[in-house]
Amino acid sequence: MNRRLKSFVYAFRGIGKAVATQPNMRIHVVVAVVVTVAGFVFDLTVLEWGLCLLCFGLVMGAELFNSALESVVDLVSPDYNKLAGDAKDMAAGAVLVCAIISVCIGLLVFLPKVCEWFK
Repeated sequence: MNRRLKSFVYAFRGIGKAVATQPNMRIHVVVAVVVTVAGFVFDLTVLEWGLCLLCFGLVMGAELFNSALESVVDLVSPDYNKLAGDAKDMAAGAVLVCAIISVCIGLLVFLPKVCEWFK
């Protein structure tokens, strides 16, 4: 049981390290906070909250994988290497795809509510 608890400590330490050192992760956290506040303002349904939470997890999880991959690539290939650069670019592209899809979902959830609010 002690080993299981330690694995949570390590995981939270990794999340904290990403928030402390990765500017894009901080942006994702700020966006998640803003969306959460907007969710309370617009009284989201359970399904809408679920979609928002899924997007938060998708984007932040992708950013954590991207950051981990970049660290490993930098460790094994400190000098410029085209394949290493390609791997880092593809991981960053994965985060971008997740973020774009999350924005689309956010528009589907919030745009009708914002339009109704302005009527």
